[in-house]
Amino acid sequence: MPAPRLQIVEILDLRFPTSTGRHGSDAMNPDPDYSAAYVVLGTGTDDGPLGHGLAFTIGRGNDVVCEAIRALQPRVEGWELEAVVSDMAGFWRHLNGDSQLRWLGPDKGVIHLASAALMNAVWDLWAKREGKPLWKLVVDLTPRQLVGCVDFRYLSDALTREEALALLEQRAPAKAAEEARVRREGVRAYTTSAGWLGYSDAEIRRRCRDAVAEGWEDFKIKVGRDPAEDARRAALVREEIGPRRRLMIDANQVWDVPQAIASVHALSRYDLAWVEEPTSPDDILGHAAIARAVTPIRVATGEHCANAVMFKQFFQADALQVCQLDACRLAGVNECLAVMLLAAKFGVPVCPHAGGVGLCEHVQHLALIDAVAVGGPRADRVVEFVDHLHEHFVDPVRLVRGAYQVPERPGYSTEIRAASRERYRFPRGAAWDSACPLS
Repeated sequence: MPAPRLQIVEILDLRFPTSTGRHGSDAMNPDPDYSAAYVVLGTGTDDGPLGHGLAFTIGRGNDVVCEAIRALQPRVEGWELEAVVSDMAGFWRHLNGDSQLRWLGPDKGVIHLASAALMNAVWDLWAKREGKPLWKLVVDLTPRQLVGCVDFRYLSDALTREEALALLEQRAPAKAAEEARVRREGVRAYTTSAGWLGYSDAEIRRRCRDAVAEGWEDFKIKVGRDPAEDARRAALVREEIGPRRRLMIDANQVWDVPQAIASVHALSRYDLAWVEEPTSPDDILGHAAIARAVTPIRVATGEHCANAVMFKQFFQADALQVCQLDACRLAGVNECLAVMLLAAKFGVPVCPHAGGVGLCEHVQHLALIDAVAVGGPRADRVVEFVDHLHEHFVDPVRLVRGAYQVPERPGYSTEIRAASRERYRFPRGAAWDSACPLS
């Protein structure tokens, strides 16, 4: 029997009209339609599992990422699955190593997003084949096997392969106990669902009260539209959640450096845990200047950090104190592992960015990998949660009193239901015929 070889089954432009309800609205992105450039990967066998992967966008341009997936298709198809999983770092470098396509990046932009969708599909397929949820597949790897999933090119001035291996070996004896703990307690989360800029005061109050009643302890709101409005909304949310619960703010990149410093100082009276994306996501030294100026309020960023090399420099410059890696902007699990290892060396908590469509499903696995195998138990680890679109997933996230519960179903939890894929295909799906509001 021939060995199973990878082949792309389907590439889909999926879009959800979230702009109709102002879900996801912030100072930089007032009308997002949460979208997924979606790929289904098989091995040519009728009865084998399928890998599902996606890259997250917010509407227009999602078709461009789909075209980038097609451009990378020849880099994936024809590989034996066993060859891929036996040298994950080598396959990752091959996928991202097309000498002509790299000119469009390198390691950033639509090509890197397309690579994320494809690598996430590969990991989903591997985990399903092994009959394990993705997080469990990774934490069951030996330290040497896990390090073998990471390409250390451009990172070795900050973290060598030998240092990473030593770090993982030091963590290994505690893995079983930490896995038992997260199975009991889950992974602590914070909610952004109460704080979108497009919501009315009444809607914000209702959502805050509901979240407090459900046991949430950590809240994030969007800021950056108007200083007086920011202060009024921060006061409103602080009033609703009380003095004990944590409050974070997210400027979504709208400020320049002096404006960010002034704005954070003005809002500091509301007892802020962190400020997120205070300026351009590419301005590493600007983030460092802000971090020095607003301490002890921490700087959080990473959802728009394009690759592990940028994260390396953020860590080296002490420009972030909360690492918000994105599962679909970095090129799949491999690059996320690289960033987790860097964060562990520099002592920075990994608190992945989520929300969108499918990001929460992704990051629950990444947070569990970090907690069990890489970064270890950390009181300051808290993972974003946004309560939108989970009903479209075969294996949606589960939260209990503000904590992600451990997923048990094999795979990366990235598979969107077939009926939803049909309904939200752009532009011919039924949802786009009516542009119906979403709950």
